[in-house]
Amino acid sequence: MPLAKPANETARVAALERYAILDTDPEQAFEDLTLLASFICKTPIALISLVDSDRQWFKSRIGLTASETSRDVAFCSHAILQSDVFVVPDALKDDRFRDNPLVVADPHIRFYAGAPLINEDGLALGTICVVDQTPRELSPEERDTLKALSRLVMIQIEFRSNLILLKEALSDRTKLEHEREKELIHVQEQLVRVLGLRNSVSLTKR
Repeated sequence: MPLAKPANETARVAALERYAILDTDPEQAFEDLTLLASFICKTPIALISLVDSDRQWFKSRIGLTASETSRDVAFCSHAILQSDVFVVPDALKDDRFRDNPLVVADPHIRFYAGAPLINEDGLALGTICVVDQTPRELSPEERDTLKALSRLVMIQIEFRSNLILLKEALSDRTKLEHEREKELIHVQEQLVRVLGLRNSVSLTKR
């Protein structure tokens, strides 16, 4: 059965594109949050996953070499359908995942917990998630921490986007000021020519 997509899928993907974060280089602010998730939840794998139209791409990853996977097999595709933390205690005992290639082969996922990254418009862009290769449960404290980290990731995504917009605005302003400066120099040069001609005429009449 094909995996259901969010009702706001079109708006969700469009919002993700506007953030201009897909396929960008690693950034320390996101690396720190992923490290915290791994440390607090005591898992060997932690990810910041952004769910695109046909893939999940990892902005930050610990304990995993792949930079992306197909959306069809992504646990995060299920997590973005939830408003709360999505937990799979044992993937081999879950009919939705027992035959998943990420379960039966590398990285051999058994435990998964992901908190959706929800922006101010209520659109789930992806998750911050933790993964283990042994079954386990997520404690209430770990659940709360993962939710808090998801909010911090979203704040960082918003901050990054606003910084890009600010830089673009400053660049446009600099270009505009440069054009105005060129126009002013041109007007000054024309004025000098006109005054020069007038002075030359006055001297000729004398």
